[in-house]
Amino acid sequence: MRRVVTGESETGRSRILIDGPQAAEFRTGELGGLFEIWTDATSGEIDTQDDTDRGLGKPNLSPPKGAVKIRWFAIGPTPEGVPPETLREVTRKAFIDMGAGDHQPDTSRHPAMHKTDTLDAIILVKGRVRLLLDDDETVIEPGDVVVQRATNHAWVVEGNQPALFVAVLVDRS
Repeated sequence: MRRVVTGESETGRSRILIDGPQAAEFRTGELGGLFEIWTDATSGEIDTQDDTDRGLGKPNLSPPKGAVKIRWFAIGPTPEGVPPETLREVTRKAFIDMGAGDHQPDTSRHPAMHKTDTLDAIILVKGRVRLLLDDDETVIEPGDVVVQRATNHAWVVEGNQPALFVAVLVDRS
C-alpha cells in the first residue's frame, strides 16, 4: 500500500512530503489488521510545511478526541474449525490491544461487534462482507460505501478471500 502525502514548500508551492508504504500496521493474526495512513486534528490551521508522519505510532481503533483517522483495514475469513470460545478470546484481545477494550457493549451476535463514537465512511475495495448490526444485516460488495454512524456493528467475510477496506473516521466528541 502506497501513501502519498502532500504539502507546500516555504514559498507556498505544492509538493510531495511522503511517498511510500503505510507507516504503522497492527496485525490480528489470520483475522486481519489495521494499516494506518494518517491521523490529524479536524480544527485549526493545516501546517502544509510540517512533514511529520501522522501515520506513525501504535494504531488505535478510534481517532483521538477532535481528530480524523484515515486507514486501510483488512479482515480475513473466519478460520474453519476454531472453537467459538477461542474466536471470542482472540477477538477480545485484539480490541484490547488496539485501545478499544471499552468499545464492545454487546457481542452476543458476533465476537467482533463494536461501537465507536465516530462518524465513519467505509469503502470496501476488495472481497465481499456481511455488515452485522444489532437488528439488521446486509452484504457489502466492492465499491459500496457504508456511512457508519456510531452504531454497534461487525464485519464478517463472505467466502474464503480476505476483505480490504478504506476508512475515514471522524471523532464526534
